[in-house]
Amino acid sequence: MSTARTALVIGGGIAGPVAAMALRRAGVEATVFEAHPGPADGVGGGLGLAPNGLNALGLVGAEEAVREIGIPVSSMVMRSWTGKELARFGEVGGPPIMHTVWRSDLYRALCDTAERSGVRIEHGKRLKTFHDNGDSVTASFVDGSTATADILVGADGVRSAVRGRIDPSAPGPRSTGLVGFGGWSKAKIPYTDGAMNFVFGKRAFFSYTVEPSGRVGWFANLPRKEFMTIADAQAPGLEHWLRVLREAFADDRVPAVEILRGSSPELCVTTGTLEIMRPAPRWHRGRVVLIGDAVHVPSPSSGQGASQAIEGAVHLARCLRDLPIDAAFRAYEGLRRERVERITTAAERTNRNKAAGPVTRLLRDLLMPPMMRLFTKPDQLSWQYDYRIDWDARVA
Repeated sequence: MSTARTALVIGGGIAGPVAAMALRRAGVEATVFEAHPGPADGVGGGLGLAPNGLNALGLVGAEEAVREIGIPVSSMVMRSWTGKELARFGEVGGPPIMHTVWRSDLYRALCDTAERSGVRIEHGKRLKTFHDNGDSVTASFVDGSTATADILVGADGVRSAVRGRIDPSAPGPRSTGLVGFGGWSKAKIPYTDGAMNFVFGKRAFFSYTVEPSGRVGWFANLPRKEFMTIADAQAPGLEHWLRVLREAFADDRVPAVEILRGSSPELCVTTGTLEIMRPAPRWHRGRVVLIGDAVHVPSPSSGQGASQAIEGAVHLARCLRDLPIDAAFRAYEGLRRERVERITTAAERTNRNKAAGPVTRLLRDLLMPPMMRLFTKPDQLSWQYDYRIDWDARVA
C-alpha cells in the first residue's frame, strides 16, 4: 500500500488531538472531526496522567500545557477501611509519580495546543459511514458533508462507530460493576504532603488528596450491579448520591464522610458505570485504524487510560512516518497489544478488590502488604511508568 500523507481523525477527545499533532510531526496532514457541536468542556471527571503519558505528550509539544493544569502526586497510599496503611508507592516530597487532572481541562489543553500547532478541528461532524476504495477513504457525516484522505483514524471512544465497521462482531465494553463519582470538597482535612490516599472501604472505594491550598479532591467507586449511563446516574441528582456515599462510608475510619459533607452537588460529577474493554481482536482494516478507547479500555482503576491512548497515538504516527500504510498498521499493533493487555489485566484485579465481599476483603487486607512489598519495587513497576518512546528510532 502507499504511504499516508493525509488523515481523517474521527473523535476529538483525548486520543484524537494527540494523534493529529503526532501525525503532523510525522509529515501527515490530519484533520479532527468531532461529533459534539462545540467544545466538550465540562464532560467527564478526574483522571491520572502517569509519567509515561506525560513523556509521550512531550513529543507533540503538549507536556508543559498539561503540567500547568495538573496536580502533582508524589506518593500513593493504599489503606484499609480501618485507616491502616496497606502499601505505599513513591516518597513524600519526592518527584511526582503522576498528575491528577480534570478531564475537561485536559481536553481543552490538548485541543488548544493542537490548534496552535496548525491542526484543524471541526465540530458537529458525527460520523455516519465511511468507504475505503483502496486508494483513499471517504467519511460521510450526519450533516451531509464528506471528507476524503489517505487514511481514517478511529479515535471515537468506547462505543466507536469505526470499530463497529471494521469488525461488526468485535466485543464491546463491559461493566466493572462500579459507578464513578468525583468532586471537590471544602472540608478541613490536614495536608497530605502530595500523597493521594486510596481507601478500600467496607462497602465502596474512596480516594482523596489535599492540595497546598487546602482544597480536597476526591473520587469514589460504588459497587452496583445494574448498568447506569451517565444520564441514569445524573437523574436522581448529585445530592442524592452524596447521601448514598456518606452512608456507604459511614463505618470506615477514614475522613471520607467528612470530605463528602464538605462537597456541594455543583462541584461533583458522576461518570455512570465504569467500563473495561480488552484490546479489540482487530485493530485495523485496509486504510482504517483504531486508537485509544476505540480499541482498548483498561478502566480508570489502571490509572493508565489516558496515558495509553496518548502512547498509542504517538506510536501510530511513528509507524506511518517510516512504513507504508498496511505495514505501519501492523507494526503499530505489534508495538501496543501486549502492553495494553498487561495493563488491562492488572486493572481487572484492582476492580475486583474495590468490590470485595467480607471474606475477600479480609484476605485482601492481610495479603496486600506483603504482596505489595514484593511486587511494587521500582524495578517491578518500571515497565509501566518509566516507559519512553524514542521518536527518532526508525520503526522496522
